[in-house]
Order: sequence, then C-alpha cells, then structure tokens
Amino acid sequence: MKNSKPFSWVQFLKTVAVIAVPVALQNLLTTTGSMVDTMMLAPLGERSVAAVGLCAQFSSLMFAGYWGFVGGGMLFFSQYWGAKDHDGVNRSYGITLVCMGIVALLFTCAAVLLPETVMRIYTDKAPIRQIAVKYLRIVGFAYPLQVYSMAMSALLRSTEKVRIPMYGALASVSTNILLNWVFIYGKLGLPAMGIQGAALATVCAGLVNVVTILLLARRQKHPYLFSLTRHFRWTRAQVAIYLRKCFPILCNEVLIGVGNMVINMVLGRQIEQAIAATAVFRTLEGLVIGFFAGFSNASAVLVGKAVGAGELDEAYGTARRLVYLCGGFIFLVCLTLVLAHKPILTVMSLSGKSLEIGTGMLIIYCVAAVIRMMNWTQNDTFRAAGDATTGTVLEIAFMYAMLLPCVCLTGLKWHSPFLLIFACCYIDEPIRFVIMQLRLHSGKWIRPVTPQGQQALPDFLLRRGHKPKSNRK
Repeated sequence: MKNSKPFSWVQFLKTVAVIAVPVALQNLLTTTGSMVDTMMLAPLGERSVAAVGLCAQFSSLMFAGYWGFVGGGMLFFSQYWGAKDHDGVNRSYGITLVCMGIVALLFTCAAVLLPETVMRIYTDKAPIRQIAVKYLRIVGFAYPLQVYSMAMSALLRSTEKVRIPMYGALASVSTNILLNWVFIYGKLGLPAMGIQGAALATVCAGLVNVVTILLLARRQKHPYLFSLTRHFRWTRAQVAIYLRKCFPILCNEVLIGVGNMVINMVLGRQIEQAIAATAVFRTLEGLVIGFFAGFSNASAVLVGKAVGAGELDEAYGTARRLVYLCGGFIFLVCLTLVLAHKPILTVMSLSGKSLEIGTGMLIIYCVAAVIRMMNWTQNDTFRAAGDATTGTVLEIAFMYAMLLPCVCLTGLKWHSPFLLIFACCYIDEPIRFVIMQLRLHSGKWIRPVTPQGQQALPDFLLRRGHKPKSNRK
C-alpha cells in the first residue's frame, strides 16, 4: 500500500549521507592518491606522466570488463539484503567473485606477458610507449588485488557497511604515497627505480587494501564475507538468473570499454602535449567521478533495498530525488575545479601548450559532467531495481552510432583542433538524458527479483498508470 507519511528531506539527506559520504571519501582518497602519483612523477617529465596515463586507460578497460559483474552483483546483494535473504546474498557474492576473478586473471596475463602489444594499441609515440611498458609489466600484478577489493567493497556497501572500504582506501593511499617516495627516488637506502618504483608501490598498496578490508570485516564479524562454504552453493537455475540479469550490464560495460579504448586511441595519436594534458585530466576526472560514486552507490543500495523489500513507492521517490541531487552537487564540484584549475594543472607538470589544452578540457567537462553523471545515476538506479537493459541499449546505441563516428572523423580524418575532438566525446549525453528522464518518471524500470517485490509490483504499476504484466521478471 502506498506510503502516506509526509516526506522529510532532512531524514532523506541523512540516509543518503550515511552511504554516499564514506563512498565519496573512499573515491576521493583514491583520486588523491592518483594526483599525488602524477605530481611525484612530474620531475621525470611529461612523457612519464603521459605513459602512466595510457596505462591507466588499460586499467579502465579491465574496469569495464569486471564492472558488469559488480553492477549485477549489487543488484542481487541489495535486493536480497532488503528481503533478508541471507543465502541469496552469499550465493550472489560467490558467483560475482568467480566472474570478476576470471577478468582479473586475463588482464594480468596481458599486462605482464604482452605489455608492448597492449601499449601499441593506445599510442603510436614510441618514446612514451617504451616508458609505459616498464610500468605496465609490474603494475599488472596489482590487478587481482584491486578486483578482489572491489568485489568485497561492493558486498560491504550493499549491506550498508560502507566505512570498511573507506578505511581500506585510506590505508592503501597512505601506503602508495609513502612507497612512491621510497621507490621512485630511492630513499631509505634503496635504489631509485623511477616509473617502475611507482608501479611497485601500486602493487603493495593493493595488497594493503585487501588485508585492511579483511581484518576490519573480521573484527566487525561481517555475516557474509567469510561464509566461504555458502558462497559456492549454486544451482544451474540460480546461475542462469544471475547471468541473465548481469548480461546486459556486462555487454554495456564491455562495449563501452571498447568504445572508450577507441576514443583513447584517437586521443593518443594527437600531439604529445595533448596526451600529457589528457593524462592529467583523467586524474581530475576521477575526482568528479569519486564524488558521483557516492550518489551512485547510495542510489543502488537504497533503491535496491526498497525494491527487494517490496517498498516500491519509496524506491521510486528515492531514485527521482537522488538524480537531481547528484546533478546539483556535481555542478558545484566541477565549478570549484575550474576556478582552481591553474595551480592544480601547474603542480601536475602541465605548462605552455599542455596547460592551455588542459584548461580547455576542464571547461568543456564542467558543462558535460553534470549531464553525464545524472545519466549514470539513472542507469545505476535502473540496474539496482532490476532493469539492466534500458540504459545499456541507449548508451551503446548512441556511442557507436553518434559518438565514435564524430570522434574518429574529427580526430583521424579531418585532424580538427584537439578540444573539438574532446568535446565530441560528450555529444550524446543531452539526448540520452531526455530519454532516460522519460523512463525514470514512468516507473517501468522497477523489476524486482525477490518475492516481496514481485508481489507489490502490480499495485505499483497500476498507480503509475500502467497495466501489469503477469510474466514480468
């Protein structure tokens, strides 16, 4: 039955903050670590900064490969958590962990065994590529650690234990900064390793992150993380349901990852100053995404939990408010970044032409990021509620039909100014925003996987003016 209690913005913001703030702080810590990495590598020259930036793009492709399972996993974690189905949470985590582990193994093998081949994809600049190969061959060993910590973080966030991943990130970033200083410059009696030292510090930081999360979760006696015997009790039907829900998300992330790889290939074939500016921009972009991730996770957890418990009107209202709250907050973050851009870019080794390009990129992004993050929030909301298809179809269709042709034509055929090429990377966002807004207000994205949610669905759809379908999943 529809909830008639008056809505309280104060209580709503408190509920969002409990989840969003620790997640945002965790991502802020990670991004801060990346910024410090860039600043500590700056004395080695723009080429070193550019090389690490290109390696980060390969890491982003791995992120796209496993994030489909994270998104699908959180759909099940949050809904089963809301329904208090403990076996469902354990089972979903086990499947998620195995799938993510396979992705990590593949990318580790590519980075460690075929670094030259990987880097040839991203740039035709031999001096930058040679530096990148040295970094990638070592940092590849961090990938399994990063993926494992991400799987644990997804489970902990979905079960409203959001502080543990934040503490893990704090320990990891602190370790990374300290070991960067030791390994890059050869402190405490160790030889100076340069860019290879930065890679080794990243591996050590990944290990510290995993150990910290495990120790804190054990101390708090987390009910799911250590239930090893229950993680792998699957039936064929249960795996099929999981994969059916994950498949659209996985397709979305992989195809978007490939599309972003094409974009990075185009950007990596521009002038060296543009490549360096792009590497620095990606680090600052991570700062914005870090704040956004708080809203994204709050949306996934709160909406998924409400849908799983059968409180569909609450899920609908929460989703709508979070989308607009995200847009307003991201605008303030971007505006602050633009106003303080010069000292930030200068500290991160940009000067002259590269500084000019980096400034232009930030101004363009300030406008585009607000719409992009609202689109991402809507997509994550749909996924948590069970609709893994709508956002996937829209994002893939627009990327391959509009965005990639524009970027490739301006960057490779017409040799347009770099900032015009960069602006084309966001050309589809306003159109998708309008379409997804229509979907959001319809309420048709609510598709429960729990009995409580499925039982409440027909009445909810009738209140939204839609005819229920008896076979809706």
